[in-house]
Amino acid sequence: MGKTVITYGTFDLFHIGHLNIIKRLSALGDRLVVAVSTDEFNAIKGKRPIVPYEQRLEIVQSIKYVDLAIPEDRWSQKREDIVTYDVDIMGMGADWEGKFDDLSDQVELVYLPRTDGISTTEMKRVLSAFDSRHVEELKRTIDNIGQIVKELS
Repeated sequence: MGKTVITYGTFDLFHIGHLNIIKRLSALGDRLVVAVSTDEFNAIKGKRPIVPYEQRLEIVQSIKYVDLAIPEDRWSQKREDIVTYDVDIMGMGADWEGKFDDLSDQVELVYLPRTDGISTTEMKRVLSAFDSRHVEELKRTIDNIGQIVKELS
């Protein structure tokens, strides 16, 4: 059996940055295992995904570069997964660099650069701003309608 690569992530609001990292990690070995963080584990991490876990898992499972998608439900499972899936390389985005160095006794660690101009955090920030802006516009419109009704009365 060839080299097995594993990665971990939430994969919320799946975008080209997610696909790029999966594609690049797939190229590092013969088999790619992707662990998708459950909603419960995300709550522990202080994250609140928009897309439910079951849908995120199905999206990841459907990607041609992914050989196996599994749940990630705790920090400590990484050591277990490395043994269970006979992992040679653990790859993560560069924003995680140094956070998993304690696993270097078990596996080769690879940190890949993020795709410029896209991140789930930024997408959520933009969507949040978009929503609040439209709420404010709606309030102004209602106030304007109220003024017109007063003037016509």
